[in-house]
Amino acid sequence: MNWKGMIAGLSLLSLLAIETKAQGKLSEVAKYNFNYGWKLNVGDVTSAQNNAFNDQSWKGVNLPFAWNQHEAFKVDISHLSTGIAWYRKTFQLPKEAADKKVFIEFEGVRQMGEVYVNGTMVGLHENGAMAFGLDLTSYLKPYPQENVIAVKTDNDWRYHERTTGSTFQWNDKNFNANYGGLPKNVFLHIKSKVYQTLPLYSFLKTTGTYVYATDFDIPQKKAIVNVLSQVKNETSKAVNTQLKVSVVDMDGKEVASFLGDSNTLNPNETKELKASKALADLNFWSWGYGYLYTVTSELLVNNEAVDKAVVKTGFRKAEFKNGMVYLNDRVIMMHGYAQRTSNEWPTVGMSVPAWMSDYSNSLMVKSNGNLVRWMHITPWKQDVESCDRVGLIQAMPAGDSEKDVEGRRWEQRTELMRDAIIYNRNNPSILFYESGNESISEPHMSEMLAIRNQYDPFGGRAIGSREMLDSKVAEYGGEMLYINKSKHIPFWATEYSRDEGLRKYWDEFTPPFHKEGTGGTTHENVNGTKVADASAYNHNQDAHAIESVARWYDYWEMRPGTGERVSSGGVNIIFSDSNTHYRGQENYRRSGEVDPMRIPKDGFYAHQVIWDGWVDTEKPAAHIIGHWNYDKNVKKDITVVSTADVVELFVNGKSLGKGIQSKRFLFTFKDIPFQAGSIKAIGFDTNGKKVCEDEIKTAGKPVGLKLTSIERPGGTLANVNDLALIQVEVVDEKGNRCPTAMDMIQFEVGGEGTFVGGIAQGPDNYIGSKNLPVECGVNRIMVRSTDKAGTISIKATAKSLKADAISVKTIATDLGALSTNLPGENLPSYLEKGPTPATPSFTKTRNTVAIIGAKTNSNQADAQKSFDDNELSEWTNGDGVARIEYELAREAIINQVVLKLAGWRSKKYPIRILVDGKKVFEGTTPTSLGYVTLDVTPVKGKKVIIELIGTSKNSNAINLVEITGKVDEGGLKQTKSKMPQLPIVEVEFYEAL
Repeated sequence: MNWKGMIAGLSLLSLLAIETKAQGKLSEVAKYNFNYGWKLNVGDVTSAQNNAFNDQSWKGVNLPFAWNQHEAFKVDISHLSTGIAWYRKTFQLPKEAADKKVFIEFEGVRQMGEVYVNGTMVGLHENGAMAFGLDLTSYLKPYPQENVIAVKTDNDWRYHERTTGSTFQWNDKNFNANYGGLPKNVFLHIKSKVYQTLPLYSFLKTTGTYVYATDFDIPQKKAIVNVLSQVKNETSKAVNTQLKVSVVDMDGKEVASFLGDSNTLNPNETKELKASKALADLNFWSWGYGYLYTVTSELLVNNEAVDKAVVKTGFRKAEFKNGMVYLNDRVIMMHGYAQRTSNEWPTVGMSVPAWMSDYSNSLMVKSNGNLVRWMHITPWKQDVESCDRVGLIQAMPAGDSEKDVEGRRWEQRTELMRDAIIYNRNNPSILFYESGNESISEPHMSEMLAIRNQYDPFGGRAIGSREMLDSKVAEYGGEMLYINKSKHIPFWATEYSRDEGLRKYWDEFTPPFHKEGTGGTTHENVNGTKVADASAYNHNQDAHAIESVARWYDYWEMRPGTGERVSSGGVNIIFSDSNTHYRGQENYRRSGEVDPMRIPKDGFYAHQVIWDGWVDTEKPAAHIIGHWNYDKNVKKDITVVSTADVVELFVNGKSLGKGIQSKRFLFTFKDIPFQAGSIKAIGFDTNGKKVCEDEIKTAGKPVGLKLTSIERPGGTLANVNDLALIQVEVVDEKGNRCPTAMDMIQFEVGGEGTFVGGIAQGPDNYIGSKNLPVECGVNRIMVRSTDKAGTISIKATAKSLKADAISVKTIATDLGALSTNLPGENLPSYLEKGPTPATPSFTKTRNTVAIIGAKTNSNQADAQKSFDDNELSEWTNGDGVARIEYELAREAIINQVVLKLAGWRSKKYPIRILVDGKKVFEGTTPTSLGYVTLDVTPVKGKKVIIELIGTSKNSNAINLVEITGKVDEGGLKQTKSKMPQLPIVEVEFYEAL
């Protein structure tokens, strides 16, 4: 008998049995919070990667934690500290990790991260923007031995990729605030050796689980839910595999459970498994309705569950056609914010707890914004998931700066887009993938489209770029600062207002009496370019809010329903003041509708009014800009923002008449004398019916302070990183905020918490100071929990005012090196706007009359370019007479002519328009952000002539200065002709309904 062979055979069978048993046991915990128990050293040290290194003197931190985050808003973005910093952590694997796969997931490292495990380097990540994963299995020691992970980081602005010497285009001092080290979450994943992969392509080359819906029937609330999961077999034998999927709604009810097909997976083979099922009675994700499902795909090996992937997602239908965006079969006009991806706060930078991301992002929705366009850099996963919960549509960039690039830097962009799509393709709030902050070449656009088609073919997302106005490949586009229209792909403005205004400044009549244009008139940008005169950007709250409303008018005027060629809206830059490129005397950007502590400015409420609706106004509203606490001799213009047709103003019950309407939403009341008491605006429709109102009352003399807290839903966690916002107000004897108070407040924080701070105008912006003033009667600070459950006590005092105190209770949480409490877990969704309405979102306002041809004696070859739906082409008369005749598809009573004339913001053209030989208009075109609407005498005809009757005049009515300091010419082209030019980019003719 061959005993040796039998023993060897039995040993092999035993190993296979052990292997099968190990892969067959499904642990309840597959993903751990790896944020707790790190040590930090700022500066380079020798041998810090080794286990024997003594890190006892290092600072203890919990992630996410950027080592220079305390500088946020204290210094100019270009002065944020850079250099080497080391992070170390000692930990044990759980017992159940024996013979399992172990992966680490970093949500991001800035800029570079060398990752060491037990002294061995296991990965080098360099792009500073994206999540990445590493397989740690072969480097780790089993329980109960200790392991050490060390990460060396470098956030040098000039960091170069080691293998190529290339810099990264998005590592830019204008917009990418440099919070260095490990400013995002870290997770540890423990999996069977037959497992569903992670959506982390860099290093791991895996794509994870893809959940998507098809075959939507929105009225019947039906769709097919599909789960496509990449599975890998790292055992030495073939196994039979199958997916088992569970779909659970927000009430915790399982609404579906289904199996996929069986598949044999050979040793070391990777394969995609699929499971699908038609579901009914679905709640579709929508704007302001963050309805999410938990989709769990269990991997069955030989009918036993060995691994699971849990995906929190929502189902919604999106289409991009006819120049419009459709969400769940309803047209939605984009209105929201271009927000810096850092989305930072004073003193803590971007590294905030998940609930604060929800708080900030939900404010965008509450201001009636429906879209956030993250700028230049792919957003942090925490913000992506937050937008899912609050119902905020996202435009997701990968990484770039201000132009197209070639070579390795372009490859970096495609790699980042690939990784970002794979990582975020299950998040329903993403509707747009942005391939560039400026136009890219058609071949490059085709490359980006191919990446989307490969990795997210069913997600219902458009890929495009800023501009791309004549692209045949891009699925959306839109300029910066100006308005575009299309009847094919949607165009929305990627940032249409850059103006700035500090929350501290009400107007010219309230201390500190900020006059228009004050501050920053000779500003130098961080990129070295100069703005000779930035005064047009520097507003008080009144003027900033009015400017935002006026800018939106151009987009609203060309909204869906106004013709075949429409604007799909745009986003205002920015939502919250940012520690990035600026043009004022402060060292940070003040364009926000809220300040850095997310206290609303007047512009927040103005947007709330003008954006109420998917396209048309759905709930009329009014907002009186400013306050009503002036000196007795003050006389000022009062502006009301309203969607009513008529607005009447009352002071102490006495009518002061109807407001002068402009830009549709602005109602001005001239020279209103202040009288203590009440000022009320009442809005009426065209039939004289009251539809809305707003009222401001004069606050009394300041008598005391009032503290309130804004906390994590469910309670503040005792984890050293959770924060609570403490708001302080100066109030009168009735508890009303005193809007002109600027008192200095002293804060004391005790118990199980520490003072973090806030921001105000003054030395170092009061960053970290326990004494800071209220501005417009209000301010906020942050306090941080300790690692012990208990009570944080906060007291606020001020000279001559009654003090106030408040407490915040903190609750215990799992602070283990491998914690089972995940960031963002159990946070509620924002559902206040309800499901997508079944009604139409707009009423058609006019009919387009199509153009079938054009004749001119001046540059006939280009005549068609004046109506070709391509905003990068135009007709102009050159050396000939500035006259062109259009033939319409049918006879019609033309009552409006819409023109986009080159130089739209700086040129006024004297023109005459004739319909079948009858003059219907003679006058000068106004300046605009792109299009002008000319009301003409209604005349029936089929031929329309437009002719220039003089020389165009320059206008500086619209003062916009680019980041380069140059003035955009608005499509004007150089010509040697001595003839006056009439450059028509697009022309449209309309008749009344």
